[in-house]
Amino acid sequence: MNADRFAVADGLLAGAEGRAFPAGAAEVGASTGPRWRAAYGHLTRAEDAPPCTLDTVFDLASLTKVIATTSLWMHLVEAGRLDPDARVVEHLARWTGHDRRDVRITQLLDHSSGLPAHARLFQQCRGRDNFEGAICGMPLAYVPGTMSVYSDLGFLLLGFLIEDLGGATLDTQFDTAARSIREPLTFRPQPGWTARIAPTEFDPWRGRMLRGEVHDENAAAVGGVAGHAGLFGTVGAVGEFARVVLRTFSASTWLGSPALMRRVATRSHVPGSSRALGWDTMRPTSSCGTRMSASAIGHTGFTGTSLWIDWERDVYVVLLTNRVHPTRDNEALVQLRPVFHDAVMREL
Repeated sequence: MNADRFAVADGLLAGAEGRAFPAGAAEVGASTGPRWRAAYGHLTRAEDAPPCTLDTVFDLASLTKVIATTSLWMHLVEAGRLDPDARVVEHLARWTGHDRRDVRITQLLDHSSGLPAHARLFQQCRGRDNFEGAICGMPLAYVPGTMSVYSDLGFLLLGFLIEDLGGATLDTQFDTAARSIREPLTFRPQPGWTARIAPTEFDPWRGRMLRGEVHDENAAAVGGVAGHAGLFGTVGAVGEFARVVLRTFSASTWLGSPALMRRVATRSHVPGSSRALGWDTMRPTSSCGTRMSASAIGHTGFTGTSLWIDWERDVYVVLLTNRVHPTRDNEALVQLRPVFHDAVMREL
């Protein structure tokens, strides 16, 4: 791998150590393999903290939505077990009411279902039954299909639906579907991984520093495995997944066919929305910067993670950090991401 070729991008991340994040790891590659990868900083801000390495495991947060949940939706569609245009009520009987009877599963994927952005359900709900009932019964925030409001709640429901159709929990289905990915990528980190997991935040609700358990409170309250968050992995594992996505644009893989991949990557017709199915798409204000193709797809995660894929140029960029350690108040990564991606694309 030619590290000199990415000297500017490398310098940006090296200069951000301790400011934008304690620990970070990046990988740039193509469908044929990685071109450059590097690790930065230390797992915590303590003076004796171990260094971050390429083996460091990160809480991937909302990358779960695209790596696991959207992928499993594709898997079910490709297998003929789910009509991609089916209505939610056809599979979740508690999703009832005149205002939501025609909401499609694809509207959960493109965040146009009418559900609000967020709800602190963890304060009163535990387990799937409570969460499903609360989400299905909550008032919609807008008329479905008229706008896109990024919502964890829709992906929570999508996860429940996938569990029913797949006949197993999300983590079991994902571990089976993605078994070809060799590096750590799982909802349930093994006990032996603890020393290599980057801690996230001290959580007042749980009363402890989080390490190896999902940062998102709703995901924790539903059991740690959810459609919107809960996945953990290394930068190499996310890179392996990105290479599968790139290959799926031209040949069938465990994700599905090229036709389905292109449908998933196509921006919705929802007014003002940049969302595709699960994925976000490139626009000048995106975290991917300004130099990727207009067709590029990607996603970010609250803990400080991101994955962008420029499939027309056969390029992917992974950036994993624990920017929320020890507190989520650090927003320096927001400014760093687009500058970093522009540097990568310029150097390519």
